[in-house]
Amino acid sequence: MKIYVGNLSWETSDSDLRDLVAPYGAPDSVKVIVDRDTNRSKGFGFVEFSDPAQANAAIAGLNGKDFKGRPLTVNEARPKR
Repeated sequence: MKIYVGNLSWETSDSDLRDLVAPYGAPDSVKVIVDRDTNRSKGFGFVEFSDPAQANAAIAGLNGKDFKGRPLTVNEARPKR
């Protein structure tokens, strides 16, 4: 199950995001989306868990939580169109 993590600070790295979700389970993949030109975070990322229970726990535990001075938006990722 893939989750979306939004409203990240521009300094957030893949390892920061991995550390953030680690208390809820071991993610299969973590990716902060970066701008190609500036190589700076676009303010959101995706985390994939093989266990949906861990993903749901991360959503419940992190949505609205303050991280680096910003309230996170965390929910199940929608498929690409």
